[in-house]
Amino acid sequence: QVQLVESGGGLVQPGGSLRLSCTASGFTFSSYAMTWFRQAPGKERELVASISSAGGRTNYADSVKGRFTISRDNAKKMVYLQMNSLKPEDTAVYYCNVLWRTSNYWGQGTQVTVSS
Repeated sequence: QVQLVESGGGLVQPGGSLRLSCTASGFTFSSYAMTWFRQAPGKERELVASISSAGGRTNYADSVKGRFTISRDNAKKMVYLQMNSLKPEDTAVYYCNVLWRTSNYWGQGTQVTVSS
């Protein structure tokens, strides 16, 4: 079965950095685009960044462009989100996502809190 497991969240001061990781299993990882979403308290889940199956194409929400970088390692079946210059408004639970055979799969999420 498809499984996604996120890690790397935590508490960081404004201006700091974090690197999130997502380990995938249960599907042919190298054949699917991967996406990071986030959900802040009281807000809808929103797309943060996506990456094509081979990693050649990426897409970012306007709010994170220039600060976040999505990447993947198909040999390790992992996708990453490097987050720099973090702001308090980046505080959210971050989720890894794959659309596999017409169904969306999500990890359990990892909490990112940006606060002084």
